[in-house]
Amino acid sequence: MLTTKNISYTYDQNNTLRFPDIQCKRGERWLLLGQSGIGKTTLLHILGGLRTPEKGKVFVAENDLYALSSSKMDRFRGKNIGIVFQQPAFLKALTVAENLAVAQQLAGQAVSKDRIKTLLDRLNLGHKLKAKTTALSQGEQQRLAIARAVINKPVLILADEPTAALDDVNCRQVVALLEAQAKEENASLVIVTHDQRLKDVFPNQITLGAS
Repeated sequence: MLTTKNISYTYDQNNTLRFPDIQCKRGERWLLLGQSGIGKTTLLHILGGLRTPEKGKVFVAENDLYALSSSKMDRFRGKNIGIVFQQPAFLKALTVAENLAVAQQLAGQAVSKDRIKTLLDRLNLGHKLKAKTTALSQGEQQRLAIARAVINKPVLILADEPTAALDDVNCRQVVALLEAQAKEENASLVIVTHDQRLKDVFPNQITLGAS
């Protein structure tokens, strides 16, 4: 479902990042561990079609991601890849529901109010349907970020340090939410993090920077 081969990315002549190959099947959960500066976010952006690698291939659902044109890449990513960013940015002028509607539209999907409401109810955000995102707590914003990532029923969910700033209780809750949403959509889940608390949760792991 997600396959990478010989990926590398160069920031400058003296700083080239080389990443291990990944073979992630549909519905599997993977943890990519690494300390700060090892290139975790860079790798996540490459997997999500947001940053072109210098070398190597990325296949998502058997599609060669970087062989797609820019417009096709945007449409493919919107439909098939959900990303939970470390610092989620929402359209502040819009309501919670409208932010999810925009995510549907950008993927070329028809806006489904039923899908939006069902998903928000599932994440205990149904009562915030018409609220502005600035009125949400940190935890609610994180749940909304997950909702936005899965609104279009992606085959791949990527999460960048989703638990780094959380205590143990909230850490477990966020991981459970991500796993539940991935299972609901039969999507593969890949988390990049330095959070060692997740090592005992995920059966499939790669340590970045390991020799």
